[in-house]
Amino acid sequence: MIHPTAIIHPKAELGEGVSVGPYSIIGEHVRIGDGTRVASHVVIDGHTTIGRDNQIFQFCSIGEVPQDKKYKGEPTLLTIGDRNVIREYCSFNLGVPGAGGLTSVGSDNWIMAYVHIAHDCHVGNHTTFANNATLAGHVIVGDWVTLGGFTGVHQFVRIGAHSFCGVSTVLLQDLPPYVTASGNPSAPHGINSEGLKRRGFTPEAIAQIKRAYKVLYRQGLTLDEARAAIAEMASQTPELKVFSDFIAESGRGIVR
Repeated sequence: MIHPTAIIHPKAELGEGVSVGPYSIIGEHVRIGDGTRVASHVVIDGHTTIGRDNQIFQFCSIGEVPQDKKYKGEPTLLTIGDRNVIREYCSFNLGVPGAGGLTSVGSDNWIMAYVHIAHDCHVGNHTTFANNATLAGHVIVGDWVTLGGFTGVHQFVRIGAHSFCGVSTVLLQDLPPYVTASGNPSAPHGINSEGLKRRGFTPEAIAQIKRAYKVLYRQGLTLDEARAAIAEMASQTPELKVFSDFIAESGRGIVR
């Protein structure tokens, strides 16, 4: 399961059934869970923990130092969950001290080629990142998010669960849950109703989410007025609580 040209530090921890392809390099502090497959020419370094049954394709750089001039070699962390597909030429960086020191990627994510996840980002579960999607530092991505190819996300931006970005979207502010956005700079274009149907949201819940979207984007209300109205709606519709909480807590402002 380990190709003879692979270089694996004797202190690295590899679980049962892990395979490592030709010319890959696994560093001293790396831990890889059972059944994970590492293809050829992959570098995994740093204090990196990877779960089970992941597929990491060739030429990825996982757990390398962050692209942050303040980083001085401290033992910061990268964690990756289970059952992720990480395609060619992806780069995931370690965290930076003073900013949490942890970059995390959840489970069951589909991450296509050339995706970059910078330091101290936190990616949830069941996301899809198309080719060349790029996260700057400190970005938070919720569950079931889809980022179109060449999407660029500014540092400290939050992306809410079940949202959807079209190709070449540039996110400079927070994108609320359920919302579809595209453009540079990004603009809202309704809710991700097709994705919600596929994930089992009831027609009634989707109708309430559409109502909340109209309150936020179509009725000419100030953000504070919209927040208050949606908070009242959320008291009657559980699916709106995540929407209401997100816009209430936004620090950068929201795509609007």
